[in-house]
Amino acid sequence: MVKKFDQLAIKNLDDFVYGTCPNPVTTKSGMVIGGGIVYPEINFTLPGMDVDDETLPKAVGIYTDIIDGVLKRAAELYSPGVLVEFELLPEFTHFPKYGIEVNRVLLNGMKEAAEKYGLKSALRTTPNDLREFDRPPIMRSGQYWETMLELYEQCAKDGSDFFSIESTGGKEVHDDALVKADIRLAIFALGILGCNDMEFLWKHLVELAEANNCFAAGDSACGYANTAMVLAEKGFIPHVFAAVIRVTAVPRALVAFEQGAVGPSKDCAYEGPYIKAITGCPISMEGKSAAGAHLSPVGNISAALADTWSNESIQQVRLLSDMAPIVAIEQLSYDVRLMNAATKNGQQLMFRDLLVQSDSALDVQAYVLRPDVVLRISAELVKEQNHFLKTRLAAKLTVAELKKAIVEGKVKSDKRDMKWLDKMEKQIDSIPDDPDEFYSQMKSVLNMDKFIPSEYGL
Repeated sequence: MVKKFDQLAIKNLDDFVYGTCPNPVTTKSGMVIGGGIVYPEINFTLPGMDVDDETLPKAVGIYTDIIDGVLKRAAELYSPGVLVEFELLPEFTHFPKYGIEVNRVLLNGMKEAAEKYGLKSALRTTPNDLREFDRPPIMRSGQYWETMLELYEQCAKDGSDFFSIESTGGKEVHDDALVKADIRLAIFALGILGCNDMEFLWKHLVELAEANNCFAAGDSACGYANTAMVLAEKGFIPHVFAAVIRVTAVPRALVAFEQGAVGPSKDCAYEGPYIKAITGCPISMEGKSAAGAHLSPVGNISAALADTWSNESIQQVRLLSDMAPIVAIEQLSYDVRLMNAATKNGQQLMFRDLLVQSDSALDVQAYVLRPDVVLRISAELVKEQNHFLKTRLAAKLTVAELKKAIVEGKVKSDKRDMKWLDKMEKQIDSIPDDPDEFYSQMKSVLNMDKFIPSEYGL
């Protein structure tokens, strides 16, 4: 049954904090995510190597070393629990037997750590979205789709706690929108193609999860909004454009929860605060301790509302102190120890606000993650139930918030930012209410060789 979010789950700013949410999730090991404690979420991957039948034993050995080392260090640091994310490489999804074997290695390592150290842990399994490997992408059938479902089902049966994915519906069009800094094209890609795909994808993932004692956790706009963030950091597109894209991706992410996802949302989904405000579900976030994977202007503020705190991903390479994933779990463990200590001492709101204040005035991409901004925008978004119109509204509201903040001197801006915001505002206002009419308008600028309309229900 599709859920309808027509009012905020969190309405009071003082209730909008890290570690706590109205709808916490309890794992098989007894971790209560969103129940008052922030947990570290560790993510890791192989060093650069090819994976095939010949090298698989080596890869399995590397993952065995990683999980054993990471959980041992977490236990030594008295972690209250660890969420482990297994982001599958394309080879591990394309050949399900590879991914299933490594997933079992991680589950076995977690079981051994529970017996040896009494350490609670849970596993998030995140296959690679192979559907984009077809060009143009085949989203609803075929080998890649069936392979993903096979992998999800077996990993759930083996004991995974959560399903996630960084899905790619509409990315083939959104990539052009980013290159051109075209907000109309981005709204089409996210609000029509992306939302339509999310409905199809997450209906199946929720059904699979519920049938196999697993939680459907959530998706990520990594390929859309995080790509925009990276391009903005490199100076290829304006920071204000990336900031608007960040919030414009929220309605797409929300579709997973409408279909039955329960969180914690994906770590690289910086749209998480909006999801938490609207659904009351726990979220995973990443920031300063994810610098080994990518740089960002939101290193502290992203922790302000987190229920699990992630390093994003790091390769199994040796640093001066130890292997990189062990270093990452130490960094995360100390981060969440401080957050949880603030909570225990009644200083949670003060610490949240310090995290916010340290970043929010320095970059527009951080500003749109301010809890007060999130609640204001989210309160308007829940009034609109149509996915396309909600996406258009998200863009419009973000432009208005940023223009106001710049005029009032609340956030640093480039001298060209207001011109970009004015341009986006005009483009957004030109978008009609009818999605079919909008699609007809967009056909003249779309490269129809890049996507198949029927794969998105068009």
